[in-house]
Amino acid sequence: MRRKILTVVGARPQFIKAGVISRLIREKHAGALEEIIVHTGQHYDDNMSRVFFEQLDLPEPKINLGVGSGGHGEQTAKMLSLIEREILSEKPDLVLVYGDTNSTLAGGLAAAKLHVPVAHVEAGLRSWNRKMPEEINRVMVDHLSSLLLCPSDRAVENLKKEGIVKGVVKTGDVMHDSAIYCARRAEEHRENFDRIRRESHIEPGEYFLATVHRAENTDHPDRLERIVSAFGRLPAKVVWPVHPRTLKELKTRDIACGKNIVLTGPFSYLDMLLFLKYAKTVLTDSGGVQKEALFFKVPCITLREETEWTETVDSGWNILTGTDAGEILSAVSSHLNAAKQDPGEIYGDGNSGRNAIESLLSFLGKNSR
Repeated sequence: MRRKILTVVGARPQFIKAGVISRLIREKHAGALEEIIVHTGQHYDDNMSRVFFEQLDLPEPKINLGVGSGGHGEQTAKMLSLIEREILSEKPDLVLVYGDTNSTLAGGLAAAKLHVPVAHVEAGLRSWNRKMPEEINRVMVDHLSSLLLCPSDRAVENLKKEGIVKGVVKTGDVMHDSAIYCARRAEEHRENFDRIRRESHIEPGEYFLATVHRAENTDHPDRLERIVSAFGRLPAKVVWPVHPRTLKELKTRDIACGKNIVLTGPFSYLDMLLFLKYAKTVLTDSGGVQKEALFFKVPCITLREETEWTETVDSGWNILTGTDAGEILSAVSSHLNAAKQDPGEIYGDGNSGRNAIESLLSFLGKNSR
Protein backbone atom coordinates (compact mmCIF):
# COMPACT_ATOMS: atom_id res chain seq x y z
CA MET A 1 0.00 0.00 0.00
CA ARG A 2 1.41 3.39 -1.05
CA ARG A 3 1.52 5.89 1.82
CA LYS A 4 1.36 9.66 1.46
CA ILE A 5 3.81 12.03 3.15
CA LEU A 6 3.29 15.79 3.22
CA THR A 7 6.66 17.54 3.55
CA VAL A 8 6.74 21.12 4.85
CA VAL A 9 9.75 23.30 3.96
CA GLY A 10 10.32 27.02 3.88
CA ALA A 11 13.97 27.97 4.47
CA ARG A 12 17.37 27.26 2.96
CA PRO A 13 18.52 24.58 5.47
CA GLN A 14 15.24 22.73 5.03
CA PHE A 15 15.64 22.57 1.25
CA ILE A 16 19.08 21.02 1.78
CA LYS A 17 17.81 18.35 4.18
CA ALA A 18 14.65 17.63 2.22
CA GLY A 19 16.70 17.20 -0.94
CA VAL A 20 18.33 14.07 0.51
CA ILE A 21 15.17 12.30 1.62
CA SER A 22 13.07 13.41 -1.35
CA ARG A 23 15.67 12.09 -3.81
CA LEU A 24 15.74 8.72 -2.05
CA ILE A 25 11.95 8.50 -2.11
CA ARG A 26 11.86 9.11 -5.87
CA GLU A 27 14.78 6.85 -6.72
CA LYS A 28 14.21 3.90 -4.39
CA HIS A 29 10.80 4.06 -2.70
CA ALA A 30 8.36 5.54 -5.22
CA GLY A 31 6.28 2.37 -5.04
CA ALA A 32 5.81 2.68 -1.29
CA LEU A 33 5.74 6.43 -0.68
CA GLU A 34 4.14 9.44 -2.33
CA GLU A 35 5.56 12.80 -1.28
CA ILE A 36 3.70 16.10 -1.47
CA ILE A 37 6.06 19.06 -0.96
CA VAL A 38 4.59 22.23 0.55
CA HIS A 39 6.78 25.35 0.42
CA THR A 40 5.60 27.95 2.92
CA GLY A 41 7.44 30.77 1.14
CA GLN A 42 9.36 31.75 4.30
CA HIS A 43 12.42 32.22 2.07
CA TYR A 44 11.20 33.70 -1.19
CA ASP A 45 14.29 35.35 -2.73
CA ASP A 46 15.44 33.24 -5.71
CA ASN A 47 18.97 32.96 -4.30
CA MET A 48 17.54 31.76 -1.00
CA SER A 49 14.87 29.49 -2.47
CA ARG A 50 14.44 28.54 -6.14
CA VAL A 51 18.14 27.95 -6.84
CA PHE A 52 18.23 25.40 -4.02
CA PHE A 53 15.48 23.35 -5.61
CA GLU A 54 17.41 23.36 -8.87
CA GLN A 55 20.82 22.49 -7.45
CA LEU A 56 19.62 19.90 -4.92
CA ASP A 57 17.57 17.99 -7.48
CA LEU A 58 14.51 18.73 -5.34
CA PRO A 59 11.26 18.70 -7.31
CA GLU A 60 9.23 21.90 -7.48
CA PRO A 61 6.78 22.03 -4.58
CA LYS A 62 3.23 21.06 -5.40
CA ILE A 63 2.05 23.94 -3.25
CA ASN A 64 3.71 27.30 -2.54
CA LEU A 65 1.88 29.14 0.21
CA GLY A 66 3.70 32.42 -0.50
CA VAL A 67 3.67 33.54 3.13
CA GLY A 68 6.79 35.71 2.85
CA SER A 69 8.30 37.75 5.67
CA GLY A 70 6.67 39.12 8.81
CA GLY A 71 6.82 38.96 12.58
CA HIS A 72 6.93 35.56 14.26
CA GLY A 73 3.27 35.61 15.26
CA GLU A 74 2.00 36.91 11.93
CA GLN A 75 4.15 34.55 9.85
CA THR A 76 3.43 31.44 11.94
CA ALA A 77 -0.31 32.18 12.04
CA LYS A 78 -0.52 32.48 8.26
CA MET A 79 1.41 29.25 7.80
CA LEU A 80 -0.67 27.39 10.38
CA SER A 81 -3.94 28.29 8.67
CA LEU A 82 -2.71 27.48 5.16
CA ILE A 83 -0.93 24.24 6.07
CA GLU A 84 -4.04 23.05 7.90
CA ARG A 85 -6.00 23.59 4.68
CA GLU A 86 -3.50 21.52 2.69
CA ILE A 87 -3.52 18.68 5.23
CA LEU A 88 -7.30 18.52 5.08
CA SER A 89 -7.15 18.51 1.28
CA GLU A 90 -4.32 16.00 0.78
CA LYS A 91 -5.13 13.71 3.73
CA PRO A 92 -1.52 12.54 4.28
CA ASP A 93 -0.57 9.58 6.45
CA LEU A 94 2.25 11.64 7.99
CA VAL A 95 3.60 15.20 7.98
CA LEU A 96 7.38 15.54 7.73
CA VAL A 97 9.09 18.66 9.10
CA TYR A 98 12.72 19.71 9.29
CA GLY A 99 14.80 21.75 11.70
CA ASP A 100 13.60 24.67 13.82
CA THR A 101 12.03 27.46 11.77
CA ASN A 102 8.54 28.95 11.90
CA SER A 103 7.69 26.63 9.00
CA THR A 104 8.68 23.67 11.20
CA LEU A 105 6.48 24.82 14.06
CA ALA A 106 3.49 25.61 11.86
CA GLY A 107 3.70 22.30 10.03
CA GLY A 108 4.04 20.27 13.20
CA LEU A 109 1.31 22.12 15.07
CA ALA A 110 -1.18 21.99 12.19
CA ALA A 111 -0.67 18.24 11.80
CA ALA A 112 -0.84 17.44 15.51
CA LYS A 113 -4.11 19.35 15.94
CA LEU A 114 -5.58 17.33 13.08
CA HIS A 115 -4.29 14.08 14.63
CA VAL A 116 -1.87 13.40 11.77
CA PRO A 117 1.47 11.91 12.93
CA VAL A 118 4.47 14.24 12.75
CA ALA A 119 8.01 13.13 11.92
CA HIS A 120 10.73 15.61 12.89
CA VAL A 121 14.08 15.47 11.13
CA GLU A 122 16.81 16.97 13.34
CA ALA A 123 14.99 16.22 16.57
CA GLY A 124 16.61 16.56 19.99
CA LEU A 125 18.79 19.61 19.41
CA ARG A 126 19.05 22.05 22.30
CA SER A 127 20.94 25.32 22.74
CA TRP A 128 19.33 25.78 26.20
CA ASN A 129 18.59 29.41 25.32
CA ARG A 130 14.83 30.02 25.34
CA LYS A 131 15.38 33.57 24.09
CA MET A 132 16.08 32.08 20.67
CA PRO A 133 12.87 31.60 18.66
CA GLU A 134 14.48 28.53 17.07
CA GLU A 135 14.82 26.90 20.49
CA ILE A 136 11.12 27.40 21.22
CA ASN A 137 10.24 25.95 17.82
CA ARG A 138 12.39 22.83 18.17
CA VAL A 139 11.26 22.06 21.72
CA MET A 140 7.58 22.38 20.87
CA VAL A 141 7.83 20.28 17.71
CA ASP A 142 9.75 17.53 19.51
CA HIS A 143 7.04 17.28 22.15
CA LEU A 144 4.24 16.88 19.61
CA SER A 145 6.08 14.55 17.19
CA SER A 146 5.42 10.82 16.91
CA LEU A 147 8.70 10.02 15.15
CA LEU A 148 11.86 11.85 16.21
CA LEU A 149 14.79 11.42 13.83
CA CYS A 150 17.94 12.47 15.70
CA PRO A 151 21.30 13.40 14.15
CA SER A 152 23.50 12.33 17.08
CA ASP A 153 23.76 10.50 20.40
CA ARG A 154 23.62 13.87 22.20
CA ALA A 155 20.27 14.65 20.59
CA VAL A 156 18.85 11.31 21.75
CA GLU A 157 20.08 12.01 25.27
CA ASN A 158 18.55 15.49 25.26
CA LEU A 159 15.14 14.01 24.47
CA LYS A 160 15.51 11.37 27.17
CA LYS A 161 16.12 14.11 29.74
CA GLU A 162 12.77 15.63 28.76
CA GLY A 163 10.99 12.29 29.07
CA ILE A 164 10.78 11.62 25.32
CA VAL A 165 11.86 8.06 24.52
CA LYS A 166 9.06 6.67 22.35
CA GLY A 167 9.55 7.04 18.61
CA VAL A 168 13.14 8.27 19.01
CA VAL A 169 15.63 7.05 16.39
CA LYS A 170 19.25 8.04 15.83
CA THR A 171 19.64 8.33 12.06
CA GLY A 172 22.67 10.60 11.71
CA ASP A 173 22.56 14.01 10.04
CA VAL A 174 21.06 14.20 6.55
CA MET A 175 23.05 17.40 5.95
CA HIS A 176 26.17 15.24 5.99
CA ASP A 177 24.69 13.16 3.17
CA SER A 178 23.87 16.35 1.27
CA ALA A 179 27.35 17.80 1.72
CA ILE A 180 28.94 14.62 0.32
CA TYR A 181 26.57 14.50 -2.66
CA CYS A 182 26.61 18.20 -3.46
CA ALA A 183 30.35 18.75 -2.99
CA ARG A 184 30.93 16.49 -5.98
CA ARG A 185 28.38 18.43 -8.03
CA ALA A 186 29.88 21.73 -6.90
CA GLU A 187 33.33 20.82 -8.21
CA GLU A 188 31.76 20.08 -11.59
CA HIS A 189 30.02 23.49 -11.66
CA ARG A 190 32.58 25.85 -10.17
CA GLU A 191 32.49 28.56 -12.83
CA ASN A 192 30.77 31.13 -10.62
CA PHE A 193 33.02 30.31 -7.67
CA ASP A 194 36.13 30.82 -9.81
CA ARG A 195 34.75 34.05 -11.29
CA ILE A 196 34.09 35.62 -7.88
CA ARG A 197 37.52 34.49 -6.69
CA ARG A 198 39.29 36.04 -9.66
CA GLU A 199 37.36 39.31 -9.47
CA SER A 200 38.09 39.61 -5.75
CA HIS A 201 41.73 38.47 -6.07
CA ILE A 202 41.21 35.60 -3.64
CA GLU A 203 43.18 32.37 -3.62
CA PRO A 204 41.94 29.05 -2.18
CA GLY A 205 42.93 28.66 1.46
CA GLU A 206 43.82 32.35 1.80
CA TYR A 207 40.52 33.91 2.87
CA PHE A 208 37.92 33.81 5.63
CA LEU A 209 34.25 33.08 4.98
CA ALA A 210 31.54 34.83 7.02
CA THR A 211 27.77 34.48 7.38
CA VAL A 212 25.55 36.48 9.76
CA HIS A 213 21.77 36.25 9.77
CA ARG A 214 20.32 35.57 13.24
CA ALA A 215 18.07 38.25 14.71
CA GLU A 216 20.05 38.22 17.97
CA ASN A 217 22.99 39.65 15.96
CA THR A 218 21.41 41.57 13.09
CA ASP A 219 18.69 43.35 15.10
CA HIS A 220 21.09 44.75 17.70
CA PRO A 221 23.36 47.44 16.21
CA ASP A 222 26.02 47.13 18.92
CA ARG A 223 26.41 43.39 18.30
CA LEU A 224 26.49 43.79 14.52
CA GLU A 225 29.02 46.62 14.78
CA ARG A 226 31.33 44.48 16.94
CA ILE A 227 31.13 41.62 14.44
CA VAL A 228 31.91 43.90 11.50
CA SER A 229 34.78 45.47 13.46
CA ALA A 230 36.29 42.04 14.07
CA PHE A 231 35.93 41.10 10.39
CA GLY A 232 37.75 44.26 9.41
CA ARG A 233 40.73 43.34 11.62
CA LEU A 234 41.21 39.80 10.31
CA PRO A 235 44.58 39.10 8.65
CA ALA A 236 43.14 38.22 5.22
CA LYS A 237 40.18 39.00 3.00
CA VAL A 238 36.73 38.09 4.30
CA VAL A 239 34.17 36.79 1.81
CA TRP A 240 30.73 37.68 3.17
CA PRO A 241 27.62 36.60 1.25
CA VAL A 242 25.22 38.95 2.98
CA HIS A 243 21.73 37.82 4.00
CA PRO A 244 19.13 40.36 2.75
CA ARG A 245 18.03 41.21 6.29
CA THR A 246 21.63 41.76 7.37
CA LEU A 247 22.37 43.98 4.37
CA LYS A 248 19.33 46.11 5.21
CA GLU A 249 20.62 46.59 8.77
CA LEU A 250 24.12 47.50 7.58
CA LYS A 251 22.68 50.21 5.35
CA THR A 252 20.09 51.45 7.84
CA ARG A 253 22.65 51.68 10.65
CA ASP A 254 25.35 53.04 8.31
CA ILE A 255 27.80 50.40 9.53
CA ALA A 256 30.98 50.66 7.47
CA CYS A 257 32.84 47.51 6.40
CA GLY A 258 36.62 47.26 6.30
CA LYS A 259 38.47 47.26 2.99
CA ASN A 260 39.33 43.57 3.43
CA ILE A 261 35.64 42.58 3.46
CA VAL A 262 34.23 41.34 0.14
CA LEU A 263 30.44 41.72 0.23
CA THR A 264 28.42 39.57 -2.16
CA GLY A 265 24.79 38.56 -2.52
CA PRO A 266 23.63 35.21 -1.07
CA PHE A 267 25.43 32.23 -2.61
CA SER A 268 23.77 29.25 -4.16
CA TYR A 269 24.26 26.08 -2.13
CA LEU A 270 26.92 24.71 -4.47
CA ASP A 271 28.89 27.97 -4.46
CA MET A 272 28.59 28.15 -0.67
CA LEU A 273 30.03 24.65 -0.30
CA LEU A 274 33.04 25.55 -2.45
CA PHE A 275 33.72 28.83 -0.63
CA LEU A 276 33.47 26.94 2.66
CA LYS A 277 35.61 24.02 1.54
CA TYR A 278 38.51 26.30 0.55
CA ALA A 279 38.32 28.84 3.42
CA LYS A 280 40.98 29.28 6.12
CA THR A 281 38.26 29.62 8.75
CA VAL A 282 34.53 30.30 8.71
CA LEU A 283 32.84 32.82 11.03
CA THR A 284 29.10 32.29 11.35
CA ASP A 285 25.97 32.34 13.50
CA SER A 286 24.34 29.63 11.36
CA GLY A 287 23.72 26.16 12.75
CA GLY A 288 24.06 24.48 9.36
CA VAL A 289 27.33 26.19 8.48
CA GLN A 290 28.88 25.01 11.76
CA LYS A 291 28.27 21.43 10.71
CA GLU A 292 29.30 21.93 7.09
CA ALA A 293 32.59 23.36 8.33
CA LEU A 294 33.13 20.21 10.38
CA PHE A 295 32.29 17.98 7.41
CA PHE A 296 35.04 19.69 5.37
CA LYS A 297 37.42 20.00 8.34
CA VAL A 298 37.43 23.80 8.23
CA PRO A 299 37.86 25.60 11.60
CA CYS A 300 34.72 27.46 12.68
CA ILE A 301 34.11 30.51 14.86
CA THR A 302 30.49 30.70 16.01
CA LEU A 303 29.29 34.24 16.76
CA ARG A 304 26.96 33.11 19.54
CA GLU A 305 27.22 32.28 23.24
CA GLU A 306 25.79 28.79 22.76
CA THR A 307 25.10 26.25 20.03
CA GLU A 308 22.67 23.40 19.52
CA TRP A 309 25.46 21.55 17.68
CA THR A 310 27.55 20.99 20.80
CA GLU A 311 29.48 18.12 19.23
CA THR A 312 31.25 20.57 16.92
CA VAL A 313 32.65 22.38 19.97
CA ASP A 314 33.57 19.17 21.80
CA SER A 315 35.53 18.05 18.74
CA GLY A 316 37.74 21.14 18.89
CA TRP A 317 36.75 22.37 15.42
CA ASN A 318 34.31 25.05 16.62
CA ILE A 319 34.83 27.88 19.13
CA LEU A 320 31.98 29.95 20.59
CA THR A 321 32.88 33.62 20.95
CA GLY A 322 29.72 35.68 21.06
CA THR A 323 30.19 39.08 19.41
CA ASP A 324 33.13 40.49 21.35
CA ALA A 325 35.72 41.53 18.76
CA GLY A 326 38.65 40.60 20.97
CA GLU A 327 37.23 37.13 21.62
CA ILE A 328 36.63 36.61 17.91
CA LEU A 329 40.16 37.60 16.93
CA SER A 330 41.68 35.50 19.73
CA ALA A 331 39.66 32.45 18.63
CA VAL A 332 40.75 32.91 15.02
CA SER A 333 44.39 33.02 16.11
CA SER A 334 43.91 29.92 18.26
CA HIS A 335 42.32 28.02 15.38
CA LEU A 336 45.00 28.98 12.88
CA ASN A 337 47.81 27.83 15.17
CA ALA A 338 46.30 24.67 16.67
CA ALA A 339 46.58 21.11 15.41
CA LYS A 340 43.26 19.26 15.32
CA GLN A 341 42.23 15.64 15.37
CA ASP A 342 39.97 14.04 12.77
CA PRO A 343 36.41 14.51 14.14
CA GLY A 344 35.33 11.06 12.97
CA GLU A 345 31.71 10.15 12.22
CA ILE A 346 29.99 12.34 14.80
CA TYR A 347 27.00 12.86 12.55
CA GLY A 348 26.91 9.53 10.76
CA ASP A 349 28.57 7.82 7.83
CA GLY A 350 26.68 9.40 4.93
CA ASN A 351 23.69 7.05 5.12
CA SER A 352 21.47 9.21 7.32
CA GLY A 353 18.85 9.68 4.61
CA ARG A 354 18.55 5.94 4.11
CA ASN A 355 18.19 5.46 7.87
CA ALA A 356 15.47 8.11 7.99
CA ILE A 357 13.50 6.50 5.14
CA GLU A 358 13.69 3.09 6.82
CA SER A 359 12.37 4.64 10.04
CA LEU A 360 9.52 6.33 8.16
CA LEU A 361 8.54 3.09 6.42
CA SER A 362 8.68 1.16 9.69
CA PHE A 363 6.56 3.75 11.50
CA LEU A 364 3.95 3.91 8.73
CA GLY A 365 3.81 0.12 8.57
CA LYS A 366 2.98 -0.05 12.28
CA ASN A 367 0.61 2.92 12.36
CA SER A 368 -1.97 2.57 9.62
CA ARG A 369 -4.63 5.27 9.65
